[in-house]
Amino acid sequence: MAVPKKRISTSKKNIRKNFWKKKGYWAALKAFSLGKSLLTGNSKSFFVQQTKNK
Repeated sequence: MAVPKKRISTSKKNIRKNFWKKKGYWAALKAFSLGKSLLTGNSKSFFVQQTKNK
């Protein structure tokens, strides 16, 4: 027989949601940092072919 699941408390739900949001924050921060280093030319782990403009 089907039994309904127990409800998750609000605090536990908020903890899980904040953890999920924090993962996105760190991913965005890393992407921004990589873009910034590529723009300034200080990247040591990512190689971009430079084009010369006349």
